[in-house]
Order: sequence, then structure tokens, then C-alpha cells
Amino acid sequence: MEYKKVNDNNYVIRIDRGEEVISKLTELVNKEHIKAGYINGLGAAKYVKIGLFDTNKKEYISHEYEEPMEITSLIGNVSIKDGETYLHLHINLCDKTMNVFGGHLNSCIIGATCELYLTTFDTIIEREFNEEIGLNLYKF
Repeated sequence: MEYKKVNDNNYVIRIDRGEEVISKLTELVNKEHIKAGYINGLGAAKYVKIGLFDTNKKEYISHEYEEPMEITSLIGNVSIKDGETYLHLHINLCDKTMNVFGGHLNSCIIGATCELYLTTFDTIIEREFNEEIGLNLYKF
């Protein structure tokens, strides 16, 4: 991974072939002491694990894909939960037949490159677990 801070609140990021997206973004956010922000990007993956939260069962249904895929959209945010970095990311991908699928991102290994933009906010956004919903929600 390489990145460049382009002004006070914006970064341009490249995640390289074979690197895992969430771990690399976490590394950057921790190194730069970022407590809140927005992520947007695209690229190419060779492996992903994505999920859908079943609101009735309060659990994730996960699927893994291991094949060449275009990342048509990767979006998400940065916040803090229990003092630690918390990334919430969603991804859309297309396979070789141009079928598009997506969901909550659990893991993504880059197949070629991933180009991301990170906009940071000069604040701290925290999360806390909500028993009724079963998710970590923004705490205001």
C-alpha cells in the first residue's frame, strides 16, 4: 500500500496486488490517527468475503468468492468502537459474465490494484452495540 495526503482532510490510497483491503486501511487510519472519515474507491479483486445482515436473526450470512472480479464500488466509513478503529465497508463487484453482486465487506484480497479516496473529519465518531438491532450503531 502507498498513499499520499493531498490536503488537511484527504488521502489518495493505492492498495497493491495480494494485499488485504481492511487490514491495509486499518494500518493507515491508525498511523494517521484518523477517528472519522469516508472511503470511496474501485479496483480489482481476486478474493472477497461479503455478507448480508439478516435483521430477523441478527446475524450475518456470508459468501466467499475466489475469481477475478472488478470492484465497481467500494464505500464506507471510519469510526471508533471501544477506543479502536472501526471500519464499516460495503463493496460491489462484477464477475467475468458481468453479473454484479455485493454486500458488507469482511475481507478482500486485491488482484491488480485498488484506488481509494479517504476524506477525514475533524471529530471523533463513536459506535456502540445496539441490542435491539444487533449492530454497532453510531453513538451520538
